[in-house]
Amino acid sequence: MGVGFTTRQVSFSSGGSRIAAELYLPAGPGPYPAVVFAHGFSGTMDWILPDFASVFAAGGLAVLLFDYRHFGSSEGQPRQLVDTGCQLEDIRAALAYARAHEAIDARRIGLWGTSLGGSHVINVASADPRIAAVVATVPALDMYVGLRGRHRPATFRPGPARTVIATLRLVGAAALDAIRGRCGLRPYYLPVYGPLGHAVFSDPALAERFRHVESNSPTWRNEVTPRFLFHAPRYRDGTVERIRCPVLVTLARDDAEVSSPYVRRKLGHAADVEIMEYPVAHFDVYHGPVRAEIARDQRDFLVRHLLRGPNRATNSSGCGR
Repeated sequence: MGVGFTTRQVSFSSGGSRIAAELYLPAGPGPYPAVVFAHGFSGTMDWILPDFASVFAAGGLAVLLFDYRHFGSSEGQPRQLVDTGCQLEDIRAALAYARAHEAIDARRIGLWGTSLGGSHVINVASADPRIAAVVATVPALDMYVGLRGRHRPATFRPGPARTVIATLRLVGAAALDAIRGRCGLRPYYLPVYGPLGHAVFSDPALAERFRHVESNSPTWRNEVTPRFLFHAPRYRDGTVERIRCPVLVTLARDDAEVSSPYVRRKLGHAADVEIMEYPVAHFDVYHGPVRAEIARDQRDFLVRHLLRGPNRATNSSGCGR
């Protein structure tokens, strides 16, 4: 129970796996406009997402959180498998669940995604004209080209030689994990956070952030399958142009994980895309006063387009156009 909303544990099926989820319902009579959340790389629904969901639900929006298969409380083997195709399928299954729920207005459903999930919701919305609004927070649009131009923090600037060695180690780990996967063997796991070349994230300044995750998110695990590197998202020109509803993109000015300039170049010219940037780093958007500010800004955007927008009963695109 929250202030002005209730929560309940629910589930749905995707790809033959049971997907654990949590549904936030506002006070007052429904059906409610709703937002389906997509968490980031290695994330689980008990980390970060409830902080944003509670703000949105208190503002009158239903919210559906869920764990991708292979993560958190959802089914799926092997564990900690980051698979873009499966995650996109899980988001579409979450949308289907929300659209069929008696407390939710199927004509007014938006998507919210962060980091890797930010890329996912843009891809899903580009193929689904019924989506009514999209919020993409520090979206990892392209895990290759999209890394160019990232901020280089003063706390972590490994030289060219260390960077090349670290990259080769990561590619080697991904290759070993991919081979083991093809042979039906247990994955070769890599820490999410740890030493350079032996983990996905290595900036010493992030150590406290990840200790906070381990302490406060019971289902989160500091390991992932590095084979993800071979099928990470690649942005295709024209994707955001196919989206038929309003889009809010939230960027971190000092993002060392996602290139904010790249996201601006790819998305900033598209119609009905609003970009808001905050003077923080990638993981800072989830903590402290800036998180509260971002959550309020995103809530206002969603309320404007889902709760207070024009009646969409006669609009098949779900975007009020």
